[in-house]
Amino acid sequence: MTRSLLRPPGFDDLGVRRALSDRLLPCLVAAMAFLAALALAGAVGATALAQHWQSGAGGMITVQVPQPGDSIGSTTRLDRVRAALTATAGIAGTRTLSDDQLRVLLRPWLGTTTGDISIPLPAVIDVQVAGAGPDRATLVAALETAAPGTLVEEHDRWVKRLATLARSLQACAALAFAVVAFVAVAVIAVATRAGLASRRDAIEIVHGLGATDQFIARSFAQRATVLAGIGAGIGAVAALPVLASLAGLAAPFGNAAAPDGIAGAVGSIPLTLWLSVLCLPPLAAAIGWLTAHRTVRRWLRRLP
Repeated sequence: MTRSLLRPPGFDDLGVRRALSDRLLPCLVAAMAFLAALALAGAVGATALAQHWQSGAGGMITVQVPQPGDSIGSTTRLDRVRAALTATAGIAGTRTLSDDQLRVLLRPWLGTTTGDISIPLPAVIDVQVAGAGPDRATLVAALETAAPGTLVEEHDRWVKRLATLARSLQACAALAFAVVAFVAVAVIAVATRAGLASRRDAIEIVHGLGATDQFIARSFAQRATVLAGIGAGIGAVAALPVLASLAGLAAPFGNAAAPDGIAGAVGSIPLTLWLSVLCLPPLAAAIGWLTAHRTVRRWLRRLP
């Protein structure tokens, strides 16, 4: 009973609560967590969109047939190309675009007058490949034999460009996340040093009375852990509206319907991004513990 009166539970022997303010440090960590969430969103979004585009464009071949209605023997050029595609291994299916669909595709370049264009339009066939797809040389030769002048356009070049763009965005996001983590470490270290300086006399007295370096370092580390975790949680929550808005804007690019309302926008956030954002508070708490503990131990070694 006497011991509890002299030293109540949770008594702050070193005045750590005054040394590490519960205002400045959480706010700074919250800002860092907000930026980290945006960096994670960039990485996850780039990966998802690149995978979607690659799975779509990478599995398609476009075939253009000039003068599709001209006859070769008893069949038209278009029919001969279709038959050649059907007989080629590695092709899962074909779809011939209608004239209206072609006009819609040409409208951004020719405006609304595509219906009056006098130049005959080629037939355009979307070819869905199966597995590794057909051998290009064999396919080109077969189509040239069936209808001379037929053009084959593969999307490998665009897929490679998309993959390069996605990797670049992921690298930028990773660099931004690393910079944010470095700044968070620096902020916690500076705050810890400032707290040590403000409580130097008390720390020297307690240290002289027998308090171990581990006890002092643990006291500051526990305080920094709590403040960093709280700050990161605030930053993560503050980032959710921005992430939901970005996810809603990106939904049409993934052939998904635009979200309706706040609940739909929040639900459009990918699960991977949810999990990444939820990891920010524990990660910030771990950074707070390690940084404060190491900073205090180094500071104590310099004491006379």
